[in-house]
Amino acid sequence: MKNLEKGSEDSWKQIDEDDQMSEEKKIRVMIVDDHPIMRHGLVQLIDAQPELEVCSLAGTAAEALAAISAAQPELALVDISLPDRNGLELLKDIHAQYPKVKVLIVSMHDESLYAERALRAGARGYIMKEEAANKLIEAIRTVLDGHIYVSGEMSARIIEMISGNSGDPQAAPLSRLSDRELEVFEEIGRGKATREMAEMMGISARTIDAHRAHIKKKLGLKDGSELVRYAVRWVEAGVLD
Repeated sequence: MKNLEKGSEDSWKQIDEDDQMSEEKKIRVMIVDDHPIMRHGLVQLIDAQPELEVCSLAGTAAEALAAISAAQPELALVDISLPDRNGLELLKDIHAQYPKVKVLIVSMHDESLYAERALRAGARGYIMKEEAANKLIEAIRTVLDGHIYVSGEMSARIIEMISGNSGDPQAAPLSRLSDRELEVFEEIGRGKATREMAEMMGISARTIDAHRAHIKKKLGLKDGSELVRYAVRWVEAGVLD
């Protein structure tokens, strides 16, 4: 502790400079999530940590990409389900355009289906929203320390996949879909029409139809009606947020 004389302008100036330096050393975190209540909860949790501060909030992928250059976060917390684009696609853009920004996925999506995809796309970790209250700060610090964060169960699953002992591939049929096919499947379950999906993803309606055909083939579905029923049941089962 510094020996400061009461009333000394130099002493108070030094305190202000120390406070400013401490503030500058805080790690800047961006939050990308379209749920205001979730964003508020994450802000409260992060800003309570002495070394962290939230520097920017975004509710869409477009907002995130527009703000990231000015905000200069060291870490971005990204949800997969965003109104304008799939979070995996945003993740790929951040990884390509801002490679120094670490990304931690915070989502309700099934970890067993999305975590590996997120890591392949450049994420440094994946945490379920239901665990965020208790594990988020641990996940953030793990990622900032240069490590990968996933749950213990997912870590064991990844080790099994690396060792070639991943079990029966029939157990998880959706794992056969590409990232884009899974995104199309999700939007089908949400009731989006082909034209809406094409506009949102920036691709042609013909490409969407091609993805639909591939999805039906990979999942062993007979026709479009069966595909829609399957996708809707998946969404209604609570797999998605």
